[in-house]
Amino acid sequence: MYAVIKAGGKQQKVKPGDVIEVEYLHGAVGETVTFRPLLVVDDDGTTHYGKETERAVVTAKLLGEQKGDKVKVFKYKNKTGYARRQGHRQLMTLLEVSEVSLGAAAPKRAASRRASGAAEPDQKDAESPAAGEEAAE
Repeated sequence: MYAVIKAGGKQQKVKPGDVIEVEYLHGAVGETVTFRPLLVVDDDGTTHYGKETERAVVTAKLLGEQKGDKVKVFKYKNKTGYARRQGHRQLMTLLEVSEVSLGAAAPKRAASRRASGAAEPDQKDAESPAAGEEAAE
């Protein structure tokens, strides 16, 4: 079973046991984090997306923080003597995915009403005046 989560503006495909690196999340080491709503969940070859994933949850454990790769920023304009150098290392959080669960299916109330054959309130109100007319005759 795997899921596609959205963390730090980026999408990650995860499954239980994966260790992933996402943008910095505030929290203590050992704390659990849940991701929802999910974009896609695959359950043994059955792909769920959209409203089917509303109850799905990915649970992960914070392992620690580290800095990402260095990005060099160099701004330059020709013939003006303008050149600026700058570097940046993004703080990253390591997560260990412990569980991907699809959640329980929601009971469909509209379908259960139709199946039970219960009369709608509008139909009961429509029958009561007719019954009153018959009693008056």
